[in-house]
Amino acid sequence: MSILIGAQLYTLRDYCKTLDDFAATLARVADMGYTTVQVSGTCPYTGEWLGEQLKKNGLKCVITHYAPQKIAEETEATARLHDLFDCRYIGIGSAPKGLNTDADYEDFRDTFLPAAKKLRGMGKYLMYHNHYMEFARDSAGKRYFERMAEDFAADEMGFTLDTYWVQYAGGDSVEWLRNFRGRVPCVHLKDMAVVRNQQRMAPIGDGNLNFERIIAQAEESGTEYLLVEQDDCYEMSPFDCLKRSWEYLHALGLK
Repeated sequence: MSILIGAQLYTLRDYCKTLDDFAATLARVADMGYTTVQVSGTCPYTGEWLGEQLKKNGLKCVITHYAPQKIAEETEATARLHDLFDCRYIGIGSAPKGLNTDADYEDFRDTFLPAAKKLRGMGKYLMYHNHYMEFARDSAGKRYFERMAEDFAADEMGFTLDTYWVQYAGGDSVEWLRNFRGRVPCVHLKDMAVVRNQQRMAPIGDGNLNFERIIAQAEESGTEYLLVEQDDCYEMSPFDCLKRSWEYLHALGLK
């Protein structure tokens, strides 16, 4: 397969609170076998520092979740920062004000559409990561996710589809990967298990999502990177969770 697997560092956010810890965490991630990462939820860093650490560990940062206010208000500086560690995809982790009303969505669109256009002109690509609220419907009965796909051109904003949250919202990741074909270069792989009658996040392969089906559709839809994320590891070490996920995916032929 041409898709690469990576680690979403938000999983390890408690181990990236200082630059020294962040550096040590990157080394541990590389030792697991990962070659790509998403930088999210870490302490502040300079582009030069991150570029050096990535090179030192044989890693590539393929996408970030970056401060939405800086994306919107300091767009050119944001793009130049990402140039320093050779990262094209610049992500928004969630709509900053939520998506509770039509006005919330319109504020999001009006704030980030100009930034998306400017980033495209600088060789970058704005990415939006979903939770469950994007599947809520507006006053006309249309899902906010569908409105995003209409209001932002395919070359202006892509989607980092999160498999857990799609399932949580009652959706089908395969269907949405198909719907967003050509604009899902990055996907968050996150499994859903049932433990003590509650839905929980789990290492890939420990839950109930059909990842062979999801991965096959991701490849067809043009996905480049499958990024493992587990927001909550409960009683397990997040490093162990990432390793278990890597082993499962590697057994499927992914690298």
